[in-house]
Amino acid sequence: MKLLSGSELAGFIKERQAHQVAALPSQPKLLIIRDSDNPVILKYVNLKIHYGADIGIAVEDYLATSTADIAAKIRSANADPSVSGIILQLPISDKSATDELCNLITPAKDVDGLGTHASFDSATATAILWLLAGYDIKLDTKKLAIVGRGKLVGAPLFKMFTDSHYDVTLFHRGDDLTNLKDFDIIISATGVPGLISDDIISPDTVLVDAGTASEDGVIKGDLSPALYSRTDLAAITPAKGGVGPLTITCLFDHVLQAANS
Repeated sequence: MKLLSGSELAGFIKERQAHQVAALPSQPKLLIIRDSDNPVILKYVNLKIHYGADIGIAVEDYLATSTADIAAKIRSANADPSVSGIILQLPISDKSATDELCNLITPAKDVDGLGTHASFDSATATAILWLLAGYDIKLDTKKLAIVGRGKLVGAPLFKMFTDSHYDVTLFHRGDDLTNLKDFDIIISATGVPGLISDDIISPDTVLVDAGTASEDGVIKGDLSPALYSRTDLAAITPAKGGVGPLTITCLFDHVLQAANS
């Protein structure tokens, strides 16, 4: 069984990014806006802060006090030439305001690719494509399943796959997932720990876990731990170091592009 290590691929790209930053006339800056201290959110914010420091990009972590405060900070950053990229770290407390706030970000600074008119594709969805391509996993002859319809992963990835005319089916986490037995490549992004159980996955399947959640203080993915003891799968992302590292790498690639535009 092949392990799809995003960490390994990210290392090569990170070295290239550091050289690109060093060649710029001024230091790029990424602004992260959040309104929660959720452990999952804090984990990914801290990873981005450390990654930025490693390659020479400044990262500001802003903890907002309200939806109005988020909107005000976005407007201020839109007008600030020192800010190259802006991300709204999801989820936010007022989920009903998510689309409005994402669309408030200037498209050229929307480096997470979540706004309707963003200049960039979704960083996480792009990272999944990078991961599959990096391990030479072909998509055009396979049956693809995406589990989860969220704004961060499922919805943008489904659009990318349909635009490429791939054979893809989108599942909600409440659908009958026993149908996943019929698919060659399964990408799950629901944030429901262990949702993808061992008994619904056929041999020779490629499994990509893009879901994260905190359960009893431990960060877990969508794949059942039992799947990692299978020897008949074609490939699987590791419990740590799969999609996440490449998502951060892709995000900072977008920041670099925004700084150069």
